[in-house]
Amino acid sequence: MEETYLLNVEGVKKKILHGGRGELPKLEDGSRITFHFQTLKDDFERTVIDDSREAGMPMEIIVGKMFKLEIWETLLSSMRIGEVAEFWCDAIHTGMYALVSRGMRRIAEGRDPLEGQKHRCGMGNMFDYHSTGYDDLDDLQRTPQPLIFIMELFRVEEPSAYKRDTWAMSKEEKLAAVPVLHSEGNRLVLRKEFGQAAAKYQEAVICLRNLQAKEKPWEEGWLKLERLVTPLVLNYCQCQLELGEYYEVLEHTTELLQKHNDNAKAYFKRAKAHAAVWNEREAREDFLQAAHLDPSMAAAVKKELKQLGERMRKKHVEDRKRYQGLFQPTR
Repeated sequence: MEETYLLNVEGVKKKILHGGRGELPKLEDGSRITFHFQTLKDDFERTVIDDSREAGMPMEIIVGKMFKLEIWETLLSSMRIGEVAEFWCDAIHTGMYALVSRGMRRIAEGRDPLEGQKHRCGMGNMFDYHSTGYDDLDDLQRTPQPLIFIMELFRVEEPSAYKRDTWAMSKEEKLAAVPVLHSEGNRLVLRKEFGQAAAKYQEAVICLRNLQAKEKPWEEGWLKLERLVTPLVLNYCQCQLELGEYYEVLEHTTELLQKHNDNAKAYFKRAKAHAAVWNEREAREDFLQAAHLDPSMAAAVKKELKQLGERMRKKHVEDRKRYQGLFQPTR
């Protein structure tokens, strides 16, 4: 097939290397596109810059989620399933490729793609740093140039056809997912599958925290979301207590109490974590505070304090025997 301008987009040419099947897939916001790609320089050697096959897994992007190389959505929208096509794009469309490639390479290496970046837009980060950490990408950053993309389209999935990552959800989808995740967590707790339950609660918290980040702290919208977050965090902490992750519980309950210092359940769970790691004074203080804030917890607190006293006495006896043995003269 002769090279033609793609969808009347200036500065882009397409050549089909292998025909696809069926009609052009319908792309909508939230659709997930899976494909392999190869990026080459437009030089005599057609120098390969990136190849997703070498990374061992295909590329995925979500339509409408502001992937930094916007032209890729346009290129993929012109392809049929199974099609292999070569695209030539001028420097206007490839100026951000160095930053995109840097992130993809870091992910393939198991590193944080945002490591070392400031909280700024992508273009700002390009000017903030003299090096991407990769020599070939530094060359592209200094001298933007046309690039060639060879793409093979595998599948296009509608938003409802796959389990979407939290970051890819809309506000409405996140709010709808929270009660479902909460219910799934509760069901797993009843089956004593605490690790899986904790993951469900945590995912629900992440959904809400993402939404909270767009609200002004302590105003009504933020508080409404916070009221949903609190029981999920407490459920998560209960799972961590069951799993023996006591310092995890201390971290999350302390963070919760910094914002809500009248939460009796948070004091109670933090007290249990303190008791488990032998912080006797802190455990007693938190147990008593829980009973003070919620008198209905007095019986449970009394039971916990009794168990704490017995454990501490036993530990002191064992410690005395251990230390006494250290100073016994050897015959």
